[in-house]
Amino acid sequence: MAQQYIGTGRLSTHQSKAYTGTAGTIDNAIGSSVYKVRVVVTSAAYVKVGDSPTATSSDVYMAADAPEYFSCTPGQKVSAIQVSAGGTLHVTEIV
Repeated sequence: MAQQYIGTGRLSTHQSKAYTGTAGTIDNAIGSSVYKVRVVVTSAAYVKVGDSPTATSSDVYMAADAPEYFSCTPGQKVSAIQVSAGGTLHVTEIV
């Protein structure tokens, strides 16, 4: 499988939110001109990006401390729920 080039961008607004067996969703929507976010979780988690997301075990798996970049639409949010231990969701807008 070919590796996709993500491109470059500047780090912008950062938000964090705790998650456990209950999903944690960032408080503020992604900015008006943001189409890419960098996501890091501090423990293995399932992650969802959407207009009003609540992550479940059916969503995308993310390993701990392994940053991933996701495409998004301005106004969306990011949510995470633990696999087996609580942690912190970190979301950084890329502009």
